[in-house]
Amino acid sequence: MSKPVSRRDFLKGGAVALGTVAAARTLRNVDPVFAAQEEKAEVFFSRDLSAEGLRKLYARVNQGIRGKVAVKVHTGEPNGPNIIPREWVRALLPDVPNATIVECNVLYPSPRQTTEGHRTTLATNGWDFCPVDIMDADGDVNLPVAGGKWISELAVGRNIMRYDSMVVLTHFKGHTMGGFGGSLKNVAIGCASGKVGKEQLHREGAELWSGGSNFMERMVEGGKAIVDHFGPRITYINVLRNMSVDCDCAGVEAAPVVTPDIGILASTDILAVDQASVDMVYALPAAQRQALVERIESRSGLHQLAHMKALKMGTAAYEVIPV
Repeated sequence: MSKPVSRRDFLKGGAVALGTVAAARTLRNVDPVFAAQEEKAEVFFSRDLSAEGLRKLYARVNQGIRGKVAVKVHTGEPNGPNIIPREWVRALLPDVPNATIVECNVLYPSPRQTTEGHRTTLATNGWDFCPVDIMDADGDVNLPVAGGKWISELAVGRNIMRYDSMVVLTHFKGHTMGGFGGSLKNVAIGCASGKVGKEQLHREGAELWSGGSNFMERMVEGGKAIVDHFGPRITYINVLRNMSVDCDCAGVEAAPVVTPDIGILASTDILAVDQASVDMVYALPAAQRQALVERIESRSGLHQLAHMKALKMGTAAYEVIPV
C-alpha cells in the first residue's frame, strides 16, 4: 500500500509529490490544530482519469455495499458535455452487483422536470445500457433529518426505499447556487423529489431560489437524511474532471472549463471526500484555481463543509492514500 499523505502534509506540499498541483493554501473554515486532533478519514486518490481508475478506487471503498444498490450519478441535461463519461460507468457497473442508476426529476425548467422528459433525455445522453430508476416517478417518501436547523424531514423519491445501499458517484465541479457540487450536493439535491423535496431545500420564505449560507445549511440537512438512511451502506467517489464553474444542470450552456483535471477521490466519509476535493482545487496555482475558487466563495460554498461538520456527518481531517 502507498504511504498515506495527511491533509496537512498535502496542503504543505504533498500535492506536488502526487504530481497534481504546484501550490497550496489552507482553507479558511477549518482550524488546522483541531483537524490534526481528529481521527483521520481515509481518502483514496488516483490521477488515473479512466474507467480503470474509477474501478480501482471503488474497490477500496465498497466494504459496506451489499444487497440492492442505488448508484447515484448526475446523468445530465441533453448533450451536456461535462458529465462523467458513460463508458466509465458502464465499466464500473459489473463491479457493483445488483446495481441500478438512480435519479430524480428536477425543479428548474428542463425536460427533466417530468418523468417522460427525463427518460427522453436519458436516451439522448446514451444512458441506455443499464436500468435507470427515476425514484420520484411514483411520488415521494419523507426521511427524517436528525438535528436539522431548517428542516425536520426531506421528501425524497419514493423508490429510494427499494435499495439497501448507495454508491454516490459524483462529478465534482462548480455550481451556480452551491458554489461547488460534490458528494453532498449529489445526495441532497439529487435524491430530493422534483416537485416537493427540491423546493424544501431551495425555498426560503417567499424566495424560491434563495442562496447563501442558509441554503448551504438546508442542502446539508437534506444530505444528512440520505446519509443517515443508508448508514454504513453508502460510499462516495468524486471525479475531479471537466470542472466548469457551472453544474451539469447547465448542460450545453455551462461555462467553458478553465480548471485543470486533477483525478478521482473516494472515501466512506462524505465530509472528508468533499473537503479533500475542495482542498485539491485550492492547492492549484492561483491562475488555475481562480475561476472555481471565486465561484465557491461568492456563493458561500465552503459553508457546506462547516455545516456537515456541525451535524457530525464526518470529519474534515483526512489522509490521502494514493492508489
